[in-house]
Amino acid sequence: MLAALNAYVLLGGADFGGGVWDLLATKPRREEQRALIAHAIGPIWEANHVWLILVVVLLFTCFPPAFATIVTELHIPLTLMLVGVVLRGSAFTFRTYDSSADDVQRRWGLVFSWSSILTPAALGICVGAMSAGAVGSASSNPGAPFLERFVLPWTNPFVLGVGLFALVLFAFLAAVYLTVEAEGDVGLQRDFRRRALGAGMALFLCAFGTLALARAYAPRILVGVTQSPAALPLQLATAVMALLAFAALIVRRYRVARLAAGAQVSLILWGWGISLYPFIIPETLTIQAAAAPPITLRLTLGALALGAVVLVPSLVYLFRVFKARPSAFASLDESPESSH
Repeated sequence: MLAALNAYVLLGGADFGGGVWDLLATKPRREEQRALIAHAIGPIWEANHVWLILVVVLLFTCFPPAFATIVTELHIPLTLMLVGVVLRGSAFTFRTYDSSADDVQRRWGLVFSWSSILTPAALGICVGAMSAGAVGSASSNPGAPFLERFVLPWTNPFVLGVGLFALVLFAFLAAVYLTVEAEGDVGLQRDFRRRALGAGMALFLCAFGTLALARAYAPRILVGVTQSPAALPLQLATAVMALLAFAALIVRRYRVARLAAGAQVSLILWGWGISLYPFIIPETLTIQAAAAPPITLRLTLGALALGAVVLVPSLVYLFRVFKARPSAFASLDESPESSH
């Protein structure tokens, strides 16, 4: 499940980050920036959701008590997240095929951008509420008033901070990826390099701000990410990858920056997952207690292996077709303004 979530963050997360930069696109290359984002997202954005679907299916099948608790206690942010996914995909499609009139394009563009902000923020809020133990506390008091049980657990400063952290994380990934997508256009590469460095600094501030809030609202996660046996090597590896990503951006080695940023984000995610162990819902439900019967787990493992035989080659082929040609965005190269 964590591996599937990792794939979703690296691939789908960057797509959502692209929506952030679509909203923040600025002159003189605003239209070129938006065209590059649409070009980068267009061929694969639907396929990236397969990883989120896999996470949900595995949680439902292999850990049904955890699935029931999470979707019940966090049904409001989860619904907001799903609404964001639907609105974003719909707006992206309608913006492509609807009228090219400015007001129509502006309307769909705003829906696309704001839903791209809503979805990762809601995802981060769900992760934060789980990490803080708020989900487990809420489920242990079924007679609590609606506000206390279904709203307050995901609206404390730490949880909202994790939502902001997830949003900035996705924006950082997208900006780094777009420096590679813009190969051949120095102006666009410079635009997204500047955004990547800014988002990286914002990510740094969000990380320390969230950790500071964890002391009061999520002490378990703070101990897990700072004092567990795996904490030190994971923190060191994350710091090295972060510095490498920054250094590569500064010297304009964009492909190296993309690899380092992906590794940095993956290490952050796995550090979070390890900090929760042995719980799947902290303080309430362990992985072992939430696990389905062994026969279900074995059958699911077999289904995963069979599914991988179809899924992995299909995705590799998809990426080779649409992503193996950096010069595919050639139309922008013809723009005199884009090279300034």
